[in-house]
Amino acid sequence: MVQINSINITPPLLNSSCAWSSDLPQIRALYESPFTGAITTRTATLNGYKEDESHTFAFSDTTVSSINSYGYSPHPFAQYLAWIEELLTKATVYKPIIVSITSDVSDPASLASMVSQLQELRRKIGDQTSGGNARIAIELNTSCPNIKNSPPPGYDFGTLRPLLQVLSEAYAQDPTLTIGLKLPPFVHEQQFHSVLHEITSLNSESAFTNVTTLAGGTSPPSARSSVISFLTCTNTLGNSLFFTNQSLSVTPSSSSPFTQESRLSTDFALPTVLGGLAGEALHPLALGNVYQFSQSLKGLEGNQTSASRIKIIGVGGVTSKEARERMIKAGADVVACATLFGKEGVKAFEILGQT
Repeated sequence: MVQINSINITPPLLNSSCAWSSDLPQIRALYESPFTGAITTRTATLNGYKEDESHTFAFSDTTVSSINSYGYSPHPFAQYLAWIEELLTKATVYKPIIVSITSDVSDPASLASMVSQLQELRRKIGDQTSGGNARIAIELNTSCPNIKNSPPPGYDFGTLRPLLQVLSEAYAQDPTLTIGLKLPPFVHEQQFHSVLHEITSLNSESAFTNVTTLAGGTSPPSARSSVISFLTCTNTLGNSLFFTNQSLSVTPSSSSPFTQESRLSTDFALPTVLGGLAGEALHPLALGNVYQFSQSLKGLEGNQTSASRIKIIGVGGVTSKEARERMIKAGADVVACATLFGKEGVKAFEILGQT
């Protein structure tokens, strides 16, 4: 059991946001699996992302690794809320649904609209009075590497301030809202420091006072609380390349519109050539990111800062029981996967949950 602000993840195993958690049948299968302690939707934008046949994926033919050129979900955010309400209304056993969302840093109004709509659903289903067993949380995706002319803002963390301010205001109004950040894979120490600096700034008393004033409140939340409750480490590694002869044939489907014939007509596994690397090939870097954040957060405990209470969801190359154990040993509180899920379906979580 892992408690992250108002949500409880038992067992501490789930999927990360990915192309295989795009639509209602996929989300339902994840939700109904007895081996997932929570689920994460594919990252949604307010109005949906234009997807075409250049957006696809490929699996490695030698390791449980993958590469993809996907952007965000083609389904608008409101569609996910409708699906979530349907699932939760009919469910007999509840588990948290982490709703992955994003917005351009120049458009915080879109993020604010999504958060407002999500909070309305939470009020409707009584999620704000659930006593530590909330069913809906938010994950802000800061790290998709496949958006043309839009580098992942997580690599320049200060640019995220307009979006983080939106989340701060929402949290000041309702501290039961569980908020996380999906981060890119970092490669040097200053990047980790930058993330924690911004999060600590959000949690400062003066910042909370300003936020509470904006939100119409009367007092800041508890000094022990944190706007950000969890970090998901890591997203895929951009600018990666598979050649066709390195990859398995993929049966075309609604989630993989790039046909095998067109795929075989090029040297490259992806029509975009470059994409985001995931699975076993990413595992050592993902472990390093989890370890670095875990150690940095432990270092904050002596200062009694609220950021020290942040939990880590470890993602990247979790393709076996042993890989899951490595993630936990590196410092992850909860473990998530995508590539193994893409290959095995929900059976992946039974494989990972073996004791």
